[in-house]
Amino acid sequence: MRILVSNDDGYFAPGIAALAAALAEVGDVTVVAPERDRSGASNSLTLDRPLSLRRAANGFHFVNGTPTDCVHLAVTGMLDHLPDMVVSGVNHGANMGDDTVYSGTVAAATEGYLLGVPSIAISLVSKQASDFSAAARVARDLAERFLREPFRQPVLLNVNVPDRPYEELRGQRITRLGKRHKAEPVIRSVTPRNETVYWVGAAGQAADAGEGTDFNAVAEGFVSITPLQIDLTHYNLMPGVSEWLAR
Repeated sequence: MRILVSNDDGYFAPGIAALAAALAEVGDVTVVAPERDRSGASNSLTLDRPLSLRRAANGFHFVNGTPTDCVHLAVTGMLDHLPDMVVSGVNHGANMGDDTVYSGTVAAATEGYLLGVPSIAISLVSKQASDFSAAARVARDLAERFLREPFRQPVLLNVNVPDRPYEELRGQRITRLGKRHKAEPVIRSVTPRNETVYWVGAAGQAADAGEGTDFNAVAEGFVSITPLQIDLTHYNLMPGVSEWLAR
């Protein structure tokens, strides 16, 4: 089994090291990740300059681009064979609800999915975690299941793991994305050179965290697994827009 691993925290992040080690027990792992933290990069491709691919001392490859760049470059130009799976993570922090729109972790997995490869984005729901072993083991479990029972079609799974030992996880739940309140306002500050700068505000708290959501599953100690799709069409709104335009 050939597994391509990427992330958005950078090739040096502890989460990707734990993930690569766990998946190496299942198959042949290649790591291609950004050279620096690209959290929040979403599904952006670098089109205004060439990309460079380098290899670190630990064998990981890194790219001076986005998570999407990493997977696109690896699948379409670097690897001799199409990988059997793309796994992105382990992200340091949740990717639930609206987070998936901005997440570079999810974006890397999405690019694999768009290129026809079953893909998983995996995140540890913690802001101060230092132990990624449980989330990495969850990823290994899913990879082993893919190996035993390949999915019938390319699939994109968004996985969020509670920050607790593997043995204390209560199981898995198939979930839908919840919803956050709108983000906090930007934070304005002035630099020592008297320049006004702005920091993007924190993500909003959960607004829809009811039964069946990713927020709810994680809060109750379950691994949340959300199948994602790329079609953004708002089908229920199509008749209303058609009627509005016809007036």
